[in-house]
Amino acid sequence: MTYWNGTRWLPEETASAPEAPLRRRTRRLLGATAEAGLITLLIFGLIAGTALAGKGGNGGGGKPGGKSSTSVTVVVLDGADAVPNHTERVTFDVTTTATDRPFIQLMCWQGSTGVYNNTMGDFDTYLFDPWLTLDSSYWTAGVEASCTARVYHYNKRGQQVDLASLDFAVAP
Repeated sequence: MTYWNGTRWLPEETASAPEAPLRRRTRRLLGATAEAGLITLLIFGLIAGTALAGKGGNGGGGKPGGKSSTSVTVVVLDGADAVPNHTERVTFDVTTTATDRPFIQLMCWQGSTGVYNNTMGDFDTYLFDPWLTLDSSYWTAGVEASCTARVYHYNKRGQQVDLASLDFAVAP
């Protein structure tokens, strides 16, 4: 078909020419998205495989199908006595048949105000310090705190499973 440009008749240009670069861009974008997704799946697969390989045994320790027992006591690392005091370091003596990788979450309150919340692992390959310091920017010096140490482990689905807890007071 032709059209009048004001001085002469010209053949009509096809509108498909601008679509070709758009198709190429769309195809490249889809290819890059698929590649990124594949890389992400591979990375997560490697992480999950490494985590599962590190568990060993029956995948989490303990006796399969049996009842487990857990005990926990607080151990004061600093100070002249066995009483936990503000700013002292503590660790926990955990004995459990449920897992070979127990974790301890320590939560402390002064009245109804939460002043401390931290977690540590109680096993040899734990990467961080094997103690917790009873202090935070929320902690009011000179005021007693009540604390709860919660012992738990992660099951095969990555969910926390509570094993035991210990309530104790922290002197000012």
